[in-house]
Amino acid sequence: MLLRIGTRGSPLALAQANEIRGRLAAIHAISADRIKLDVIRTTGDAIRDRPLAEAGGKGLFTKEIDDALLAGLIDLGVHSAKDLPTTLPPGLAIAAVPPREDARDVFISLTAKALRDLRSGAIVGTASLRRQALLKRLRPDLTVVNFRGNVETRLRKLEEGVVDATLLALAGLRRLGLVEKATAVLAIDEFLPAVGQGCLAVVARADDTRVLPLIAPLNNTMSAQALTAERAFLAVLDGSCRTPIAGYAVVADDRLHFQGLIAKPDGSRQLRVEREGPRDDAVLLGAQAGRELKAQAGGDFFAHS
Repeated sequence: MLLRIGTRGSPLALAQANEIRGRLAAIHAISADRIKLDVIRTTGDAIRDRPLAEAGGKGLFTKEIDDALLAGLIDLGVHSAKDLPTTLPPGLAIAAVPPREDARDVFISLTAKALRDLRSGAIVGTASLRRQALLKRLRPDLTVVNFRGNVETRLRKLEEGVVDATLLALAGLRRLGLVEKATAVLAIDEFLPAVGQGCLAVVARADDTRVLPLIAPLNNTMSAQALTAERAFLAVLDGSCRTPIAGYAVVADDRLHFQGLIAKPDGSRQLRVEREGPRDDAVLLGAQAGRELKAQAGGDFFAHS
């Protein structure tokens, strides 16, 4: 066995882990059978009865995989980058970021063709405070309810009429071959994505001299630099599941353009920032954007949400 990949057991997590396994097998010209998938149940998978923010926020979908990495039971973990905690555990690092999938959100409904077409008071299900805040900003008349479960579970609940609409990541639908389920794709400017949305993060031990060179060819420099800027922004704001934060960077040629926002969960207030500069200054640009918003917001921005 060349490598052991740790992954959650949801259909999307397995699709993502298999994507990485396929890429690695092709890079090293080996059979995919030589790369083992170890399914690991995480705390986030076990919590079904309440919002993740109430259970501890980010890191709930990664902790057990991180523990297995540090114990040497697996060689790498494959995650949706937006699930990563703001700071990784000591000894671990993002070793590679493959090319980013489309970062946009999608609107899905059986009764309306677009968000603006939903009836007043319609019920929209989402587990994301960012999506809730942006929804309420655009449509304060809507009722937003907590909506947990994997992609297939949420789509089934929608079909059963539990909610009138939901929002999901286009990247997840594409990786699952379910793009046809999207009713409308939401524009970046109107619905800024979560930090890391559309990116996969391959996490490994920071000092693993055998594994790191095997993973390195997976890395896409532009995607990695974009994610670096977004996570630097998040780190300054100390982002968690309790804080509606959005951040999105695009790298073109030698330039990086970043957009970020913070909002009150009820959508009543929103602050935005933009930065542009050399792509090699990804950390600086993201951190500057975070500090600007932090200064604008003041200490009580989320106090009465």
